[in-house]
Amino acid sequence: MPTIILGGGIIGSSIAYYLSQQDPSRASQIHIIESSDTLFSSASGYAAGFLAKDWFEPSLLPLGEYSFALHESLAAEHDGNKKWGYMKGMALSLGSTDAGSGGARGDDWLRSGTSRAETATTKPVVLEEGPEWLTKQKATAIEKISEGGSVAQVDPLRLSHFLLEQAVSRGVKLHQPSRATSLVTDSSRMVTAIKISNHATKTESILPCTNIIIAAGSWTPRVFSSLFPSSTTTFPIYPLAGYSLVIRSPRYTERHEKELNGESHAVFTTHPPSCGFSPEIFSREGSEIYIAGLNSREIPVPERVEDLKERYYDEKEMQKLKDVTVRLMGKLPVGKTESTDEIPNTNDLEILREGLCLRPVAERGVPFVSKVDDSTLGGIKTAQNGGVFVAAGHGPWGISLALGTGSVVADLVRGVTPAVDVRGLGVGDGKVKAKL
Repeated sequence: MPTIILGGGIIGSSIAYYLSQQDPSRASQIHIIESSDTLFSSASGYAAGFLAKDWFEPSLLPLGEYSFALHESLAAEHDGNKKWGYMKGMALSLGSTDAGSGGARGDDWLRSGTSRAETATTKPVVLEEGPEWLTKQKATAIEKISEGGSVAQVDPLRLSHFLLEQAVSRGVKLHQPSRATSLVTDSSRMVTAIKISNHATKTESILPCTNIIIAAGSWTPRVFSSLFPSSTTTFPIYPLAGYSLVIRSPRYTERHEKELNGESHAVFTTHPPSCGFSPEIFSREGSEIYIAGLNSREIPVPERVEDLKERYYDEKEMQKLKDVTVRLMGKLPVGKTESTDEIPNTNDLEILREGLCLRPVAERGVPFVSKVDDSTLGGIKTAQNGGVFVAAGHGPWGISLALGTGSVVADLVRGVTPAVDVRGLGVGDGKVKAKL
């Protein structure tokens, strides 16, 4: 059953990993089509890599718990602590006394601009102090909002590379930089192949296919509509652009990592209030600290990932994040014990990487992880043992849910009942909006 995966990010790579693992003899019939010049140049490479077990609404919770368990077992089997920085962790909330109360939807914090800590399920416990690398802030409290073993951390770029390299080593074919241009159908309008175009060589090729999996992140609606132009269905997924920094601090070194016994800290805050956004900070393996939280819905999906930084990167927006970074993690002035607006901290931090990426957020609040019924394809049909599948719209939880999504979609493609119930993530039941 030739299978085409449109999108080579962490979701597409995870699907290829599990498909090739479950049926190695057919690995060579799996093709990943990736349009970017550089692998993992959007959210898969620039996300925080925070993993949570149960910070999800009911329909997404089974996938969340399943994926969290897969992260743990994969790291144990392949030395993920060293290969992609897998670390068990602790989640903290700074200055947010309402953290842990939860909400009716798992994405309410995105819509209201508040802290992701609101989706935590653990009753907050006030701590005397936070991690050493976090500068003490005046008139704030820090609370623990996770139970032991319920959150973790990875470097998503390294994990993505591992998944893809493993799949390719089994025989999976990677076509990059390429994109799907059209379907090839027989006289009954049944899909038999897909036509792809290579950007670098300016050549076209035709790949036989029985299954098509669209895992193109923020580009998913565009990819679907281009291949199925007569369909009356679209996927309401919007791009949430996010700025991020990876830094080093003199207060988080290899010595500090050893003292913490390999435990990471995730800090969610709305502090300082004057910044206008909710920073998220994560200590990672290799003495790195990641900070993000400056988001925008104003940036559209560009034609190419590379256009995002060339056309939409805003130095003023990045500077806002840098200023907050110094406020939250800079060195306190001599004689001061708390950070305030009045006296700036000393910037003794080293910036390792600046980032801007798009996270695909489903308007309905949960991602699409499902087979697409032939009746919604605008007259196009698929073979009896094949189909069209969509895995997109994971928002800021793409890394956390990646392995579970990969395993579930692999099962769906093979016609096997998935290990967990994902019926709440389906394409039907009115959750996909008709085109206007």
